[in-house]
Amino acid sequence: MLSSRFSPPHFLPFSSRHFVRPFSSLSPSPPQPPPTISPPPSSLPLPLFLRPLSHSTSLSSLLSFHNWAKAQSLSQPSLSSDLLRQLSWFLQDTTSPHPTHPSTALLRTELDELYSLWTQRVQKRKPFQYIVGCEHWRDLVLVVQEGVLIPRPETEILVDLVQEVEGFRDGVWVDLGTGSGALAVAIGKMMEGDNAGRVLGIDISPTAVEVARFNVRRYGLEGKVEIRQGAWFEPLEGLKGKVTGIVSNPPYIPSSDLPGLQPEVGWYEPRLALDGGNDGTDHLLHICEGLAAVLKPGGFFAFETNGDKQSEFLANLLSTKWRQLFQKVKVVSDYYGVKRFVIGYRS
Repeated sequence: MLSSRFSPPHFLPFSSRHFVRPFSSLSPSPPQPPPTISPPPSSLPLPLFLRPLSHSTSLSSLLSFHNWAKAQSLSQPSLSSDLLRQLSWFLQDTTSPHPTHPSTALLRTELDELYSLWTQRVQKRKPFQYIVGCEHWRDLVLVVQEGVLIPRPETEILVDLVQEVEGFRDGVWVDLGTGSGALAVAIGKMMEGDNAGRVLGIDISPTAVEVARFNVRRYGLEGKVEIRQGAWFEPLEGLKGKVTGIVSNPPYIPSSDLPGLQPEVGWYEPRLALDGGNDGTDHLLHICEGLAAVLKPGGFFAFETNGDKQSEFLANLLSTKWRQLFQKVKVVSDYYGVKRFVIGYRS
């Protein structure tokens, strides 16, 4: 939950289908298409990108929609380049050529609904990810919906940091504030195979828990990843002193900054996942205070912050006030050089 990501260049929530950057040496592969797994049973409404191609229209009608949507996008000069790019993705996600009728296109919803959805994107500034129901993140295509934070590209660095920990595949990992389950699913995927590793994703939001469980099932990780509902460390009572690593992207935006967020964020994304209290550190401090009781000796932690001042403050706190409890505490920068993450180990 970045605050500096809310003003370019640190925040690119709607400008790329997947963050365009050189893949780190730790990234296993470029992003892949979603697995060909049938959508699991769930009370969630089926996201648009997963719906069957059960509707149709003429190519001329679809072209008329495209021309209208393009004009709508160009009417917003400050957003037009992003909107035009998203319009291309929108058509990829919602339409397909008819296999036997060249003058017909297949749709995942009625053509009238495409008009309505694009109006919501352009006029009402609804996030593109909430419209199509997914976000391309790392090598995943994650289901998202309103009420759940949209995963950000820089948060992928937390997965790379986990991958650097020796023996991580055999330990118990915890993702505090899992949201869509992005971190939990990504770490779980790296653990696939014959090893003892498992991941617990924790979130207090019932909506987030349901979406995260959907993503776990969608990637067939039920044997590796478990999603639990609760506040921070509460669901971990039986794991005190046993956890190999903890990762978290908690709420860290100062409350006074929330009204100034761009509409796609401030109007739609859950305040619960953004609001970090007066100076943005309420939840971060709570996490810092609880780390020692849950991590086993030598256990690793990594969490995301608002940026330079926040990360430096927390790293200093862990290295001084709790210096007997933690070691090798340091700050790690994101792709833009912002001091974004704090990492360390339990003594």
